[in-house]
Amino acid sequence: MNNQEQSPILELKGISKRFGAVQALSEVDFEVYLNEVVGLVGDNGAGKSTLVKVIAGTYQPDSGEYLFEGQEVSVNNPREATNLGIQTVYQDLALCDNLDVVANLYLGREEMQPVIPGVLSTMDEIEMEQKAHQFIDKLHVNIPSVRSRIAILSGGQRQSVAVARAVMWNSKVVILDEPTAALGVEQTQQVKDLIVRLREQGLGVVVISHNLADIFDISDRIIVLRLGKRVATFKTHVSNPEQVVAAITGAVFGAAGNGSKKDERAGKENE
Repeated sequence: MNNQEQSPILELKGISKRFGAVQALSEVDFEVYLNEVVGLVGDNGAGKSTLVKVIAGTYQPDSGEYLFEGQEVSVNNPREATNLGIQTVYQDLALCDNLDVVANLYLGREEMQPVIPGVLSTMDEIEMEQKAHQFIDKLHVNIPSVRSRIAILSGGQRQSVAVARAVMWNSKVVILDEPTAALGVEQTQQVKDLIVRLREQGLGVVVISHNLADIFDISDRIIVLRLGKRVATFKTHVSNPEQVVAAITGAVFGAAGNGSKKDERAGKENE
């Protein structure tokens, strides 16, 4: 993949967001390309969650531009983001434990078949099960059955189902918030393998994580936020965790590092 030969599928320019006295984001640029995994990292309070919620339509920025497929758009709520093809999987996963995998994949999008045309319809359980099975197989998600209840699945399987639901409906960008948090080694690998498959299938993927080992395993680029500013960008294959940690903490720029122009130049040198 050569990002120089294509435009970002999603691009934010100069995004700022304030909550009262707190400047959560300050003129932040962000971009993700198709066929790419971007790691978004930063310490607590760096602005990662605020940026993700701006992308997802939960927050509206005070200033800046939001572009999708090269066109400026207005995203005023999560449904508008979803309609563009942007899906976000938060840490709570928002799965229904008492329902099976099929029901979770189709929740709110159930396929119906007429019983009495124009009068009465019922859910087409067979069609939904067949399509769910095909999609789960396509992503190589390892679960006992699409009729398994979410409550009996492992953490990694639950995460995989949540990701599958996010990308099942012609999504182009998927944002994963701490997708490997609290997972064991085997379950973590299962989720990381799935993220790589999403990239191979042409999606743009954004992964927010505190686990730099995971970020280095799966990402193509790493974007660092600190104190509400984008302070560094790294190409993963020519970088190391020490450089990223230094950018996160500001240590490389001295103890008083505060997201200065010097920080921004240092990050761009690695692009």
